[in-house]
Amino acid sequence: MSLKYAVLAALLEGEASGYELSKVFDVSLANFWPATPQQLYRELERLAGDGLIEARTVPQERRPTKRLFSLTEAGREQLDAFAAEPTRRPTAIRDEFLIKIQAMDGVDSEQVRALVEERRAWALGKLARYERVRERLLDGRTEEEHLRAADRVGPYLTLLAGITFERENARWCEHVLTVLAERRAPAGPTGQALG
Repeated sequence: MSLKYAVLAALLEGEASGYELSKVFDVSLANFWPATPQQLYRELERLAGDGLIEARTVPQERRPTKRLFSLTEAGREQLDAFAAEPTRRPTAIRDEFLIKIQAMDGVDSEQVRALVEERRAWALGKLARYERVRERLLDGRTEEEHLRAADRVGPYLTLLAGITFERENARWCEHVLTVLAERRAPAGPTGQALG
């Protein structure tokens, strides 16, 4: 899949500037499709050139003219067709960190511990951010109320996938840290780690 469909899906929320779209990506799409602002601006130009989005300019006082982008009918049709297609194959994990864990047995355990703690902190930070977005989306409603009454539930469901992913990342890191601590502890006469 290309960034194209992620941008078209982000514009389902309504007209937005490139800057606003980069914030949408940072908050609601980064858990499954990260993109830099530069990538977004290049893709916006391509999509406008292909007639899938349109841009209008809005003059601003004491600031540069702002360009706002919105989906065209052709863009909506292409996004709908994409959403209805079967997914080719499940996503495969490609993570440099996991290669390091695979090869950790020859490395000082404190260095490995630091890497795992850093990954755990990263996961917990993202989880906290996703939970704030979740609270904003719920806006005082229960999850059941939101899922029944919201105009669009896709953003909430993808956010739940991100929350689940980061919770599991943090849980796995905690397990790895426990394993490292147990391996470091001296063994007693029965082979059990002491204290």
